[in-house]
Amino acid sequence: MSTEIPSANYAKDIWQKDINHFTHPWQEFDSFATEGAMIIEQAEGAYVSDIEGNRYLDAVGGLWCTNIGQGREEMADAIAEQVKKLAYASPFTDMTTTPGALLASKLADLAPADLNHVMFSCGGSTAIDSAYRLIQYYQNCRGLHDKKHIIARDGSYHGSTYIAMSIGGKKADHPPEFDYKTDTIHHVSNPNLYHAAEFDSESAFLEFLITELEQNILSIGADKVAAFFAEPIMGAGGVVVPPAGYHQRTHEVCKRHDILYVSDEVVTAFGRLGHWFASEAVFGIVPDIITCAKGLSSGYLPIGATIYSDKIHDVISESGTQRCFAHGFTYSAHPVCCAAALKNIEIMERENLLEHSKKVGEYFAQQLRTLLDLEIVGEVRGVGLMQCVEFVANKETRELFPEELNIGKVISNIADAKGLLVRPILHLNVMSPPLIITKENVDFIVTTLRESIVDAMAEIALD
Repeated sequence: MSTEIPSANYAKDIWQKDINHFTHPWQEFDSFATEGAMIIEQAEGAYVSDIEGNRYLDAVGGLWCTNIGQGREEMADAIAEQVKKLAYASPFTDMTTTPGALLASKLADLAPADLNHVMFSCGGSTAIDSAYRLIQYYQNCRGLHDKKHIIARDGSYHGSTYIAMSIGGKKADHPPEFDYKTDTIHHVSNPNLYHAAEFDSESAFLEFLITELEQNILSIGADKVAAFFAEPIMGAGGVVVPPAGYHQRTHEVCKRHDILYVSDEVVTAFGRLGHWFASEAVFGIVPDIITCAKGLSSGYLPIGATIYSDKIHDVISESGTQRCFAHGFTYSAHPVCCAAALKNIEIMERENLLEHSKKVGEYFAQQLRTLLDLEIVGEVRGVGLMQCVEFVANKETRELFPEELNIGKVISNIADAKGLLVRPILHLNVMSPPLIITKENVDFIVTTLRESIVDAMAEIALD
């Protein structure tokens, strides 16, 4: 990796051009106009460097995605080789490419049970869009034209396109200036036990959640509910691990009422929890549809996939119907992106990164829990290399800090200065480091985060 640092004038120029012209995802206009963005210039392994040469351990993993680490030459070689061989070919109707066919076959092998069919897209949001369109198509093919309602959860995140954001249930992601589809999309309670103090046990909370889901189905009408969308572990909603048995019980409810189960594994797939997919391996269910992206290529190129069952495919492809599945994208199964994903999976298999993720993930979770002795650390939660620290103003009542304080950002800013990147989400710090991290990296993350929290506590006290 080059260590040459651009001049101060060049860095300032890039910073100003970014402010003037690049509208970022989730940009907060007032603060951005004066503070701008950190310009990431280079990366290697689990580390990134900004344009001024400052180096950071990236405990965010890009955005849940740099699983195999950055700067791998064999990834660059595989991408370059495919570009030279075939940069693009239309995926429509009756044309395909070797990387597209090979990746679809590989995903069918890795996915559980009879999930043998794959639609490719450009990321997680479009994978959710494809799932939504597939569900509509499937129900119409069955003659069930009223069975179109969707149930998801409060606090969930499923992407930022119109339908994906409508299905998502994060209130902070639903500012009033945007519009959302609301007539056929419904939300049930967030399965966050930490903020369900009115229940005296995990099992009591679980029974409430299952009863609520079934009552919602019956209220809407089981003949009108098409699908239930759920992340195995909520990601951007705060790394919420549901009560034990939750996914099995909700899956049973869906099966009983002929409702498709969509498992949004955009974050949890490809080693994040130590398995290719978490739905069956971790939570014991085989969904009808799995959506994935992020770790599919470890962020090297944009690609998403919607993997669905033989049961669905047999209906929509019924012989003699002369049906046409009029959905897809110019860059579906883009050959260069598929080549990157295939090489990414090859590296993960060769280096046994799933097992490494499990071992280091257990250590990561254990070490992060040592932060619970700090006054403002209310909970540390997650599974493996998907973790979250929640900050509270009062441990006993679990009262949160005022949103305007943005405690998660206060702490992450301090951590930045110490060479650590964590993701602030209001009262949370979320972490999803590359799967290649070591125990030494974990020790640095936990030690630095502790120092940053202590410094933030002192800063708050001074205010």
